[in-house]
Amino acid sequence: MATDGTKIIDGDTAHDTYWGIMDLYDFGADLKVILNEFPLEQLEYFDDFDNEIYVTSCGLAYWELGILTAERMEYIQEVINKDACVKQWASYSEKEGKSRKLVLKRYLGKIEKTNKKVRKRKKYRKRTNFIFNENSVLTFQLSNKEYAVTCCVKIDQYRGSCNYWFVPITYSAASKPTIELIMDSEILGRTIASGFTRDETQASHPGIEKIWNHVGGKPNFCFGFAIQAVEHTALLGFKNKFEKIGELNILEGLKKVGSLGHEDSYERYDETYSELENQIEVFGYQKFPISLVINE
Repeated sequence: MATDGTKIIDGDTAHDTYWGIMDLYDFGADLKVILNEFPLEQLEYFDDFDNEIYVTSCGLAYWELGILTAERMEYIQEVINKDACVKQWASYSEKEGKSRKLVLKRYLGKIEKTNKKVRKRKKYRKRTNFIFNENSVLTFQLSNKEYAVTCCVKIDQYRGSCNYWFVPITYSAASKPTIELIMDSEILGRTIASGFTRDETQASHPGIEKIWNHVGGKPNFCFGFAIQAVEHTALLGFKNKFEKIGELNILEGLKKVGSLGHEDSYERYDETYSELENQIEVFGYQKFPISLVINE
């Protein structure tokens, strides 16, 4: 579990809990369903530290939705009284320990009061007028005059935000490529250790067997692309830099995240691709033949 700071919503568990509840709510789930999916009291949890993160983020969501009862409030107080997070952060530094303690004091002061403005369900508009489509292969000329290639493997829409998942292809030359020319190039991704059986991994990643066979033996890992995401509005500012040269029929089951970076300008995009080999080394990206990730 990654915890980035001492705030209530400040790490993987907190974000997954709070936004998991809000997503269910915004999609119309009944409050009983939410309470069942995200119960305040977990029968099993890793330790008191993680439990405090979960309970406090869950409690904040409950309060915003108007379902924080006196009994639930009492349980939250019991969890906080263990001082699990304060002690953990204090072991890193006195400043962080004091910060968490202050955050919890303010948090309790907030949720102890009745929420007089219960959060309304939100509706998020999904875009349909895309700049590029999924599987589009694009070429663009870098500041060093060489041509680079990227593939839009997926368009991800979440809570009103629309992001294009671009994945680097290793083609680099002074001449403009065609879709045929790039087929001998490689696409960047990552293998990720799986905590499931091979059958379970394969069921959640249809097509992963092509990569397993390429590696050889009887491996059991997941796969994800090395994604440079660009938000729709940002992409409008430099969409004319790209030229579509064709499409790759990327296997749907492989459209997962191996790593995720965000670019908001062409200058940043140019910088990434101009130093692609260095990026591969620094961030541990892996190169895979394009034939492994497409339907043939």
